[in-house]
Amino acid sequence: MREKEYSKEKFARIANTLGAGVKGGKAKDYEDRTRSELYAQAKENGISGRSKMTKSELINELINN
Repeated sequence: MREKEYSKEKFARIANTLGAGVKGGKAKDYEDRTRSELYAQAKENGISGRSKMTKSELINELINN
């Protein structure tokens, strides 16, 4: 997974996620989530400035953070 050049923090988050090695997760696509759900995920991931972000901006940050 490190070959994709994730930051060390993102790599640790992915590796320590419950069920990280299990395929076929049931998570909804970001586009199918509400802004509130995306905001909660951004908060959990420590993304700053999230309160002023639109749904599209939250999705972009979650994908690229």
